[in-house]
Amino acid sequence: MSRSLLAATLALALPSLTTAETLTLYTSQPNADAQQTVDAFMAANPEIEVDWVRDGTTKLMARVAAEIEAGQPQADVLLIADTVTLEGLAQAGQLAAYSSPEDAAYDVSLYSADGYYHSTKLITTGIVYNTGAQIVPTSWADLAKPEMANLVAMPSPLYSGAALIHLATLTGTDGLGWDYYKALAANNTRAEGGNGGTFKAVASGEKPYGVLVDFMAVRAKADGSPIAFVFPEEGVSYVTEPVAIMAGTEHMGAAQKFVDFVLSEEGQNLVVNMGYIPARNGVASPEGFPTRDEIKLMDFDAAQALADTDANKARFAEVFGVQ
Repeated sequence: MSRSLLAATLALALPSLTTAETLTLYTSQPNADAQQTVDAFMAANPEIEVDWVRDGTTKLMARVAAEIEAGQPQADVLLIADTVTLEGLAQAGQLAAYSSPEDAAYDVSLYSADGYYHSTKLITTGIVYNTGAQIVPTSWADLAKPEMANLVAMPSPLYSGAALIHLATLTGTDGLGWDYYKALAANNTRAEGGNGGTFKAVASGEKPYGVLVDFMAVRAKADGSPIAFVFPEEGVSYVTEPVAIMAGTEHMGAAQKFVDFVLSEEGQNLVVNMGYIPARNGVASPEGFPTRDEIKLMDFDAAQALADTDANKARFAEVFGVQ
């Protein structure tokens, strides 16, 4: 049998084998959430495999920087905590612009005007209080009143990325500003560590009031913890776990499909199932959360927050007398 005839016979006899394209995702999502995201995407796009690396945003960015410096970038897509970090990468020319058709279902404030990053959820920061507390706060201003002296805990912006964004948001808001943080410091507000420490302090009653990310409080309340959560009347600061495509990726089509998926209605329902507020308009919030139109988002400028990062940290340390 001729070689060409043999090849043709084998082609008919054996099923065709196709190699799936492999996309590399770097994410700061919790492991269980990351696995759900990847599994759902691959189920919707069986021609694409996803390898994913999970770590905290700071460590992931250090890894990305080292890989770029070595001329061997590995990530195709990023799904990390906040827009400020991605704004920095965008300004450095390290992200690819992509206008997703799904953007039309989002508020323009939730994605980069140039398409460098797109928000996938809302993790807001509000007020948590122990249900044994005598006063139910309704506003950020309440936490700075004299009767709140020694009663409030909050995460430190020197430690927590969400707290740093919260600081940038409130100090840029009329009626609050740096005078508000000075009043908190004068009230001996405890500002240290991350959200976990604040939650423990309030749930135990050590500090009746705190500044906390929403899902931590809402989930704990559902599990019977003696706490309640307030979306303050001035509005809430927020992080959005944005998704972005790395510049120079060799898998641009697959990366765009990943962005489209997490922004799609299916992807946003997955966010809801994980217990977070969806970023997409028209998708219902999880049980225990208010609807999107009941949540007032405070104005936030990622580029300005990036420019002010070092100055904000230094001024906070000075106001609170910490290193």
